[in-house]
Amino acid sequence: MDGTNTPGDASGAADANGADGTDAVRARETALPRTGGSPAAGTGAGEPLAGIPELVIISGMSGAGRSTAAKCLEDLGWFVVDNLPPALIPTMVDLGARSQGNVARIAVVVDVRGRQFFDNLRESLADLATRSVKRRVIFLEASDDALVRRFESVRRPHPLQGSGRIVDGIAAERDLLRELRGDADLVIDTSSLNVHELRAKLDAQFAGEEEPELRATVMSFGFKYGLPVDADLVVDCRFLPNPHWVPELRPFTGLNDEVATYVFNQPGAKEFLDRYAELLHIIAAGYRREGKRYVTIAVGCTGGKHRSVAMSERLAARLAADGVETVTVHRDMGRE
Repeated sequence: MDGTNTPGDASGAADANGADGTDAVRARETALPRTGGSPAAGTGAGEPLAGIPELVIISGMSGAGRSTAAKCLEDLGWFVVDNLPPALIPTMVDLGARSQGNVARIAVVVDVRGRQFFDNLRESLADLATRSVKRRVIFLEASDDALVRRFESVRRPHPLQGSGRIVDGIAAERDLLRELRGDADLVIDTSSLNVHELRAKLDAQFAGEEEPELRATVMSFGFKYGLPVDADLVVDCRFLPNPHWVPELRPFTGLNDEVATYVFNQPGAKEFLDRYAELLHIIAAGYRREGKRYVTIAVGCTGGKHRSVAMSERLAARLAADGVETVTVHRDMGRE
């Protein structure tokens, strides 16, 4: 990957220190109306606000690309607020509701730079729930190795390391954010992503004018390179014969017709695809009922080049035919 342009370099420094040129609000002063005058209709507890804006909360590890995510949403027309104390999120929503539709989508970056304010996040989320606010949480993370490299490349300390090492700050932050990560609607691991790849992921999720019921990312990967940490479901294709050991197929990938034909002519391949597609149909229906908007399905083989790629393409096609908006990513194809 592009080691000089990762999500946590220029943006990671901003994540750690708030030095990206935006303090509390990254938007024009006139974008929101002043707070004077009569209160907005429907601001009582449990009562939905009139014209309430859509809300996305961006959080995650320092250096994992929160600033990049915020800039991406800003480019897509969202009103972005950086490093807002969580206790003020309901107030921000109220202001958006008073804007007469001028601020229909708000993205708020919430992170450990808020220090003591961060403890108010769960209370604020509960308050939003009582008002039927449509909100989603994006959680960005990366491996310890990737985060250490990013902080060292910009020569800045981790915001929680104190007098200790960078890894101490990372460990403290992971512990602090563990519960929020578990509640996130979308988790993105940026360890091997550059800025452009992260933006492409977010564009795929938020660029559409109409919000689909469920979005799926089908990701092929190689087990020898490690499991994708943001996977909701993991599929193992190593029970199929490996095209790597067929000399005429070895140079190609699972995107090649000859390789795909070889894979699906193996005993059990088509049956596995059919059964797993049926299982995904059941899972997708359950996710919709539970309000889950995103799912990442990781399909693995040894090197992430042949079997997993071919199976990912077929599974993605089945999901798309089932009405699920699907993005296919081949994480490790080309690494050999």
